[in-house]
Amino acid sequence: MKKRFLLLLLFVITAITFAAPKPYVILVSFDGFRWDYLNRGITPNLEKVKADGVSALSFRPVFPSKTFPNHLSIITGMYPAHHGIIANSFGDPFSKSFYRMGDTNAVRDGRWYLGEAFWETAERQNIITASYFWPGSELQLSYRRPTYREYYDHNRLYEKRIDGVVNWLQLPSDKRPRFITLYFHETDSQGHEFGTDSPQINEAINKLDGLVGLLFQKLDEIKMRDSVNVIFLSDHGMTNISVERSINIEKIVGQYKVKFIDDGPLMMIGPAKENFNEVYQTLKKNEKHYKVYLREELPDYFHFSNHPFIAPIVIVADLGWSLITNRRSDWLAKTKGTHGYDNNQLDMHGIFLAVGPNFKKNYRTGTIWNIDVYPLLCKIFEIMPRTNIDGKLERIEFILNR
Repeated sequence: MKKRFLLLLLFVITAITFAAPKPYVILVSFDGFRWDYLNRGITPNLEKVKADGVSALSFRPVFPSKTFPNHLSIITGMYPAHHGIIANSFGDPFSKSFYRMGDTNAVRDGRWYLGEAFWETAERQNIITASYFWPGSELQLSYRRPTYREYYDHNRLYEKRIDGVVNWLQLPSDKRPRFITLYFHETDSQGHEFGTDSPQINEAINKLDGLVGLLFQKLDEIKMRDSVNVIFLSDHGMTNISVERSINIEKIVGQYKVKFIDDGPLMMIGPAKENFNEVYQTLKKNEKHYKVYLREELPDYFHFSNHPFIAPIVIVADLGWSLITNRRSDWLAKTKGTHGYDNNQLDMHGIFLAVGPNFKKNYRTGTIWNIDVYPLLCKIFEIMPRTNIDGKLERIEFILNR
């Protein structure tokens, strides 16, 4: 009798567990939305999110503080050297192939992506997911992408993106995604072109805040406002730059045979073997407004040494300074702001706000690390995370309701 009772109890508990509805989460990225843009008095909708939910002092990116590496770190819980997307553009020195964020074939080629995105983890555990734009969501391998996804269209109207998300939430329950990503580029674009103190960046901040209000209005209309968790975050911040604060690395080591990879806040150098020591010593001797490292000697806090595609010499510019070559010097004259610097610099930090049934209300916390979002999502959905991630649940789970 007692054994039957225990079996019945176990059956009931199991049935309740599996019958319990999974939560909804919308993960919204505001590209280039610096941590202190919230302090300008032009974001009333985000202020309401802060009052109704959780807000962090800042959101710490990974190094380099670039768009693709950080979006992949957010969604995989891994540092770039581990998830594979070490920069917006980089090469494979062995196959001579190249990854570039504007190259459709490259960004859809799964061999570059070593980490498991949250949508992969979730789909494998029977949770339907969707992506209205996110780096890594367009992979050609069907088992590595969300059930629903939109191919990236930079000029797609923001309102149409929100409508697409809302339409997904109105699908029949058994086809409806429980996890959705949503991406907006406005503050990144205006920050690059006009700088962080311009009227244009303030217009961009206010525009995105208006979209926050529109998203909640649409959720109200379909009567899902109270059942959806919404996380607003950014991949990195932004800082002002100028032509006067630039260093032409090619002029310093141009007498040697050198391959230059990337520019701006970060440059990687691939010297010919016969010139390696001379190139490194020359860069070291001229070290002003930048730091030069051998790959294996990069500071541990960058977590940027352990990947074979990282070049043997890495140069990191001081905040606000730009590393250029002869061929690429023209872009600096057209650019007022950028990112990619040391991720411990506060100007490189973004925002993190979250509101919904799974989050505490009116809760303020310090800096949150972006690699911790993946384990947080796993906790919300009560699914098993990958064991090889760098993110730590204990650094972030306190923002959840108990």
